[in-house]
Amino acid sequence: MAIGITPKHREEIPLHELTPLQFLTIASQAATRLNWTIHYQSASGFIAQSTTSVINSGSEIKLVIDGQTATISSESTGGEMIDFNKNKKNVRAFLDAFAIAQSEISPEELSIKSQELYDSFDLTAADLLKIPAESAGQKVKNFFSLFIPKKDFFFTPILVDLNILIFIIMVICGADFISPSSEILINWGANFRPLISIGQYWRLITNCFLHIGILHLLFNMYALLYVGVLLEPMLGKSKFIAAYLLTGIGASLASTWWHEQTISAGASGAIFGLYGVFLALLTTDLIEKETRKELLTSIGIFIVYNLAYGMKGGIDNAAHIGGLISGLVMGYAFTPSLKNPEKPSLGAISIATLCIVMLFSSFGVIKSIPNTESLTEYDTRFKRFRILETMALDVYSLKADTKKEDALYEIRDRGIYYWNENISLLDSLDQLNLPPMVKERDKVLKEYCNLRIKAYELMYKAVDENSHKYDADIAKINKQIESVLKSFE
Repeated sequence: MAIGITPKHREEIPLHELTPLQFLTIASQAATRLNWTIHYQSASGFIAQSTTSVINSGSEIKLVIDGQTATISSESTGGEMIDFNKNKKNVRAFLDAFAIAQSEISPEELSIKSQELYDSFDLTAADLLKIPAESAGQKVKNFFSLFIPKKDFFFTPILVDLNILIFIIMVICGADFISPSSEILINWGANFRPLISIGQYWRLITNCFLHIGILHLLFNMYALLYVGVLLEPMLGKSKFIAAYLLTGIGASLASTWWHEQTISAGASGAIFGLYGVFLALLTTDLIEKETRKELLTSIGIFIVYNLAYGMKGGIDNAAHIGGLISGLVMGYAFTPSLKNPEKPSLGAISIATLCIVMLFSSFGVIKSIPNTESLTEYDTRFKRFRILETMALDVYSLKADTKKEDALYEIRDRGIYYWNENISLLDSLDQLNLPPMVKERDKVLKEYCNLRIKAYELMYKAVDENSHKYDADIAKINKQIESVLKSFE
């Protein structure tokens, strides 16, 4: 499997008893057999283009004959950085086709076809195959071309450039090159649940363009380029940028829902979203079966490794999973429009529908997140519950010789009154945007208050009637109260 800015594979072939012209004649027939398009040919060899498909951008095949040795090379043309052995297969396919063509042609036919081929050459024109190999400067230029938008590779370089530019500006403004501080990340738009809960929803998207150090940036940009060169030509510009932004929001929502106090930043959630889109498409028949198997293996390894690595501390796996799941959903949503490219309205409908779904999903998640201000208010107001509880329990401090009128007053006008006050307080606290766990605890506290009121009412009757007939019922309620109190331990 070739890896590089432009992956390639090359092999040398000895001509043996064949002349260069005879070899070229048979090689041309082999290329035709493989359905390659020869767009340049000279006495030194040819340059051909392999067949393309929705996922395979094709390769440039170059045959150069020098003396009694021919060099066949296959180089990716779609901007991909990994070719999944595509170029090696092209070369091997050529060798097999050459062997078949050589076995089928007679010496007489070879002589005739060689002469016909020679006569077709323009011997006065410069031979493109003899132009010096690409210089180091040209290779550098080709590398930087990855960052320049093109027709079918438009938003990927823009996203990469934007992420890099924002990081550079952050560093210029004082952010640490290796590990920016939490304060700087927050100031630049990192995701943080307490701030999302008070209405700073823009952080759900801005955090996708921030990075926590140069290594974080480089790893994410490589992953973005890798998936972008494969996925953007297939999806098209609109669906690709929609996938990046919407899965980025989906990843941020998952992170916000999962983490209470974690500061989150990085494009990895959106990138996982793109891999999710690609993974969904790989389960359809949009991609050739042979290519599908190789890509599924590669992308599957990437996803599993990164999710496993994300189990370590300091990595926002919730965002990765959220991005991946939202990407899978988007991939399947895009499939009908990709299968019917003659109906562009399908693509627009799918994007609009996904935007609406993400909007409602965002509303649901944010609604379920407790508001930081509400929690602060809750803590402040709940202190009164403890004060009222203490005052209500003063009834148990009454001395045995307390006058009947005073005892009844303490039970009814202080004890029962304060327990009712606490119930009213809990009812008002229930109006705040609180976590489900807190709301559930308050329900139990209300039950506790009601049990206290029942006990106090029986105590009031016992004192008023100077009777012990309520002792068993009071003891039963006290056991229930003990059970409730134990649930808080």
